[in-house]
Amino acid sequence: MKKLIFSTIGILIILVIFVCFIPAPISPVAYAPAAPKELVGVLAPNKLLQNAELLGLGKIDGPEEVVVDSQGRIYAGILDGKIMMLTLDGKLDVFAETHGRPLGMQFDKNANLIVCDADKGLLSINPLGKITVLVTSANGALLNFTDALDISKDGIIYFTDASTQYRQNEYLYDLLESKPHGRLLSFNPATGQIKLLLKDLYFANGVALSQQENFVLVNETYRYRIVRYWLKGPKAGTHDIFIDNLPGFPDNISSNGKGTFWLALFTVRNDVVDTLHSYPFLKAQMSKLPKALWPKPKPYGLVLALNEQGEITKSLHEPTGKHLNEITSAREQDGYLYLGSLHNDRIGKYKLPKVIGDR
Repeated sequence: MKKLIFSTIGILIILVIFVCFIPAPISPVAYAPAAPKELVGVLAPNKLLQNAELLGLGKIDGPEEVVVDSQGRIYAGILDGKIMMLTLDGKLDVFAETHGRPLGMQFDKNANLIVCDADKGLLSINPLGKITVLVTSANGALLNFTDALDISKDGIIYFTDASTQYRQNEYLYDLLESKPHGRLLSFNPATGQIKLLLKDLYFANGVALSQQENFVLVNETYRYRIVRYWLKGPKAGTHDIFIDNLPGFPDNISSNGKGTFWLALFTVRNDVVDTLHSYPFLKAQMSKLPKALWPKPKPYGLVLALNEQGEITKSLHEPTGKHLNEITSAREQDGYLYLGSLHNDRIGKYKLPKVIGDR
């Protein structure tokens, strides 16, 4: 028995030494997140999202972003590169196939589906499913991780390159490294002009324009905050923090056009990850391990409503994570909130109360 114990300890020591000498795939820095806010008051847990209808259950894989067309058909990009269309009679059809990873999407005024494909860039898909590539590079650098977008009334597309360092399948490396690799850009389809609006963002994720389109929001997922970039007025061309120290990882954000932003949070904060951020050496060692050994996100469904002053006005929870979890998008359409997820096999459809504050 003693020989077995010593042999096991010896093997573990050898493995630790071996792992320490393997080059890390990341070059992390220290970061000390603020203590998370308590889930009280407007953030108090509830079970509202357990009332959501589940669409395409078991038939759709990773519908990260969900949009609805003028006829009520639902579209979502999935893990294998297809964009699926859920018809009014509940039938799932393949609308298009990008051969990449379609993420953020929205219809433009000409009924073209504009898509941020993590691998292929910014795409336009006409109503017949024909794909046109709009943008693959900006400011001399290829789009590395095209992620999220919103479209202004005059057709300007605001979109993100989440990380210029890591690809979509490496997004957790960006989390551990704690360096700003993201950027916010705009593209004018009428002129072909591309502008770099912001760089050095900590994983540039969701994008949403304000009601008057005087500012645009961009989520910094790995800083638990949202940045506001001013498009009009005396602050035009500058940016500030719209809301900070969120209770989870902000993913996509959308505007209902009436002064409310819907913010999807992938999961709630993780104490282990927050603590780990202060220790770059440990983060480097963790990056060498199989992802199965990394801290696991808590199964939790969470969506916040924000007003245009950056205040949280309502929270929608699914604390068990069994009905809906890892929510990556929330979009309001005709009295319903459509909910997407990076990994789930379902789309959520939650009926909104007539007044946002209603429970």
